Formats: sequence, structure tokens, C-alpha cells
Amino acid sequence: MSTSKTLHLAVELDSDGAAPETGPRALADVVADAERAGYAFATFDDAPVPPASGFRIDATVRAAYSATETSRLGLVPTSHVLTAEPFHLAAQLASLDHATHGRAGWIVGAAATPEALATVGRAAPDDLRQEVADVVETVRRLWDSWEDDAVIKDLATGRYLDPDKVHHVDFVGKTFSVKGPLITPRPPQGSVVVLAAEEFADVVRPDIVLTGDLQRSRASGAPLVFGELEVRFDSADPVPNGRTRYTGSPAGLVTLLEELDLDGVRLHPGPADLPLLSREVLPELRRRGRHTPPEPGATLRTTLGLPRPGNRFAVSSKGIA
Repeated sequence: MSTSKTLHLAVELDSDGAAPETGPRALADVVADAERAGYAFATFDDAPVPPASGFRIDATVRAAYSATETSRLGLVPTSHVLTAEPFHLAAQLASLDHATHGRAGWIVGAAATPEALATVGRAAPDDLRQEVADVVETVRRLWDSWEDDAVIKDLATGRYLDPDKVHHVDFVGKTFSVKGPLITPRPPQGSVVVLAAEEFADVVRPDIVLTGDLQRSRASGAPLVFGELEVRFDSADPVPNGRTRYTGSPAGLVTLLEELDLDGVRLHPGPADLPLLSREVLPELRRRGRHTPPEPGATLRTTLGLPRPGNRFAVSSKGIA
């Protein structure tokens, strides 16, 4: 079904076979290319178990480094909820949003293999979906633990913050408990943009649902829906991860993307495919009115048309139900 609505495009920089272990300069080059191409955001994969090469810098750290090399591109790492402390996860992602001036996102990872869990010496949860839901809810509460105007920097009195606008978060779940407040002020976006796979959408309530169904249609009032698409212009080999793969020409990909009734697509290209996407696919979609690059200074929420959420504690402190 053809539509004239803007199709948001994202790019995964760590697709299978796409990103060998690279140093800071190579990473800076690839994120700069993604920004010039006009993607809404770039994503960084991660896993608790190191890759075969034996080393990879944490995805959130790579995203934070990329903040210094970009000014419009959203930066979205994968962080896994079962192998990270929720408090530290919330602080890392809030800090990333501050570093990017509001361009951060978070793909909720749920790696639960014995090898992944062994990296932190824990057992598998009895209810994976419930623990994922608990971690995401706790992180969101921690982001809200500072009201937007909690930091006052009053030189006359020497006060940095208003303690009445910093709130405790005392969450007790089945497998963990957290006491707040966070040590980091509220993210510039209020809440970092949260992305989750379709299987967790009902318990996570993400801003963006990632789906392998490219024929799925957007639904009124629902979160944004992004399709997942592998791109290999020069290969028809089977896809080991089960994602849909496109193997035709750049022009054919433009036609495919133009006809989708989704809010966006996350492209998973190989290294040879990234330049073709930048030179031939995104410019043509812009020419046809189906793609718009982010505006300078825009937050990721602004780019995606997502509202900035209110602070749950600020609302309750004013006595509004």
C-alpha cells in the first residue's frame, strides 16, 4: 500500500558480518556517514558474551563516543536487562541522553542463555517477561526521580538542587530491589526512547516496536512500528538470524520501502551496502517525499514525532490525580 507519510529509517551498525571490531576512528567515520545520509538513528548491538574475537567495547560506550562525532543522528545501544543492575542501566542511559542533548534511545535486550547469565553468575528467572517488565519500569521510575527543574544551581545559597523535587524510588520485585533517587538528573527527553522486540511489546510498552513482519500496518494510538530488514545487495545467501533479507538493486529497495505501511524500518546492511544506501536509497526516498532527515538540534523524540512524557512524581506532588 503506497503512502506519502514519512518513513523513518534507522541503521544497525553491528549487523551480522557488517562491523568487524573497529577502533575509534573507524567508528567515527561510520556514524558520521550515517548522519550525513539522514538516518533518524543508528543502533549498536551488544551481547553479554564476548564475540569470537574476544573483545568488543560496550554498546552504550560506543554510542557515548559517537555523541561527540554527531549532532543530529539518534544513538541507540542495546542493553540487556538480565545482566545489568537496573540502577546502573538507568544512570548510563540518562547520561547518554545528556551527552547527546536528547538523541538517545535504548533497545531492551533480554539475553537469557546460560552463557549470558554466567557472565554475572545468576540463574535464569522463573518468568522472563515479568523480569523484563520490572527492569524497564524501574528504569523509567528512576529517570523520573528528578523533576525537570530539580537542579537550581543557586550560587547565593550554595544549593545545587531542590531536595523537594528529587524523589525516592523504592521498587521491590521478585528478583531485585532498587532504592532511588538516581544519581543523574532526568534525561533531556524526559524518558529515553525505548525500543523492544514484538514479543515484549505488551509488557514493556515501548515507544517503538521492532517487528519482522514488513506487511504489518501501523495502528492508531499504538507505539511506532519499525520493520526489521537485512540488506545485502550482492548476496542471496540464507539469513542465519531469520530476518527478512532484501537482495535486489538499490532502486528495487526504494520501491519496496516506499510501499510499506510502517512507521519506520531498521536496516541491517553489510559493510559494502552502507555506501549504496547512503548514495542511492535514502536520497531517492527523500526526492519522493517519503524520508526526511532529522533537523539540527532536534531530540530523537522530536524527530520521531513522539511526545515528551510528563514526570509521574511532579504530577503527584501537585495533587493532580
